[in-house]
Amino acid sequence: MKAAVISLGSVSSKWTVKAMKNYFKQVDDLDIRKIEVNINAKKIEILYEEKPLDKYDCIYAKGSFKYEALLRAISATLYQITYMPIRPRAFTIGHDKLLTQLDIQKFNVPMPRTYIASTQQIIKKILDKVNYPIIMKFPRGTGGKGVMFAESYAAASSMLDALSALKQPFIIQEYVETGGVDIRAIVVGDKVIAAMKRKAIEKEKRSNIHAGGIGEPIELDSYIKKIAVETAKAVGADVCAIDIVEGTKGPMVLEVNLSPGLQGITKATKVDVADKIAKFLYKRAGEFKEQGKKVGTSKILTDLGIKKTDKVKEIITNLDFRGNRILLPETVTKITQLSEDDEVILDIDKEKLSIKKLNIE
Repeated sequence: MKAAVISLGSVSSKWTVKAMKNYFKQVDDLDIRKIEVNINAKKIEILYEEKPLDKYDCIYAKGSFKYEALLRAISATLYQITYMPIRPRAFTIGHDKLLTQLDIQKFNVPMPRTYIASTQQIIKKILDKVNYPIIMKFPRGTGGKGVMFAESYAAASSMLDALSALKQPFIIQEYVETGGVDIRAIVVGDKVIAAMKRKAIEKEKRSNIHAGGIGEPIELDSYIKKIAVETAKAVGADVCAIDIVEGTKGPMVLEVNLSPGLQGITKATKVDVADKIAKFLYKRAGEFKEQGKKVGTSKILTDLGIKKTDKVKEIITNLDFRGNRILLPETVTKITQLSEDDEVILDIDKEKLSIKKLNIE
C-alpha cells in the first residue's frame, strides 16, 4: 500500500514517516506549504508542487491551527476515498478550544467550567462572580501559547483591557489547582497507547513540554482512559493527544491536540509512539481499502441486477479478440478489481481459464 504524511516537517512527523516505511510499500513526506486546493462548480483539485496529488491508500494530514482551513479542505476532498485518521470537521473543532469544549460537552466529558461573552460589560460581570484564580486564553494556539493566569479580579481586569485592545476573542476558564501538573494521553484508535504526567517548572503554570515542563510516565486508570478515548471520538480523530487535569472534582479534559509532539512522551515513557501510530495506520488503511472494494463490487452487482446474496460464478458473454489475445469484458474487470499493475496466476486448461490475483504485499 502507498501512504503519505502531510505536515510541516517537524521531528515528530519525520519519526512517523520513518516508522510508516516499516509497514507501507511507499511513504511520501509532503510539505503542507506546497499544497493548494482548487475548487470550482464541477470538481475539487488538490495540487502538490503545482501537480495533481498522487493517489494514496492512507494520508495522515496534520499541522498547526494556521493551516486548519487547508487541512479541512484536503480531508473533505479525500476522506471518502482514502483512509485519513482525522475527519474533516475535526480540524476545525480540534484547533479551537471553545469548539472542542462545546463538542465534548455533548458526550458528558468532564471539563473545567468555561465562559465566553461578546461585550466587556458582560465579561466584567463574569469576572466579578468567578472564583479566583482563573485562566484566560485564546481559543487557538499550541504549546501553551496564549494562556494567561489571573490570580485576582484586578489582574483579570487588566488582562481584559489588553485583550480588548488586541480585538482577539478569548475564553475564561476556571483554574484547576493541580500543583502545575497535568496528564497527556496519546489516543490511537480506541486505546491510550502512551501517557505521561507533565510537571511545570518553578514559577510557571503551564506544564507543556515546549514551555519547559518535565514529563514522566504514568499508568492511567480505566476511567481516565475512557475519558481520553471518548474525547478523541467526539472530535473525530483516530490519532491525537488529550490533555487532562486531576483536581478535587476528578479528572477534566482541557483540550485536544491533533498534531502532538512525540519527542517528550517517547522519552518519558520509552514507548515507540511513532511505531504504534504507523502500525495502526497500516491496519486501518488495509481495512478501508478492503471495505472500498466490497462497496465498489456491490454497486457493480446492483447495476447488473445481481443481488448481494447471489454468488457470481458465471457470466455469459462473447470473447473479444485482439489478434491472438483475449480481452476480458469490462464487467469482469470491475468485479475482480484487477488492474494492469497486478501480478496474477493463470490456471490454463483446454476450454478453461481461471485467473487468480497473486498477493505479494
